[in-house]
Amino acid sequence: MSLKDRLNSDFKDALKNRESIRKNVINMVRAAIKQYEVDNRKELDDNGVLDVIAKQIKMRKDALSDFEKGNRADLVEQYQSEIDVLMGYMPEQLTEDEIRKIVMDVAQRIGVQDKKDFGKLMGAVMPEVKGRADGNIVRNIVDSIFK
Repeated sequence: MSLKDRLNSDFKDALKNRESIRKNVINMVRAAIKQYEVDNRKELDDNGVLDVIAKQIKMRKDALSDFEKGNRADLVEQYQSEIDVLMGYMPEQLTEDEIRKIVMDVAQRIGVQDKKDFGKLMGAVMPEVKGRADGNIVRNIVDSIFK
């Protein structure tokens, strides 16, 4: 079953079970997928759908930090539950140790020695951890390795 089919099936289940947050989040993702497909005139495969979901997660995480700063506990709780729903569609996330190992392997493979090649290293690491690690975590690990 493709990821889009799974989203459609889960949407119907959320409707039947009256799970409003889950229904709304899945509906927003489906709309974002449809918008991308209409704008670019191509149908998304599972990797493309994962990109859309990852973008939705990133948007919510960015807003979540703002709501925490503004002491908006109600919105923090809502956005966190939306993130939890979306994370259910992402592949299992890598641990920091696994990311660190991938960064070190890639750095050795492409010959990165210091921080001046930060962009080159990030460009090589991100495709390897696509969908399985947050870019900010990867950036922090690369920063800590090449201080």
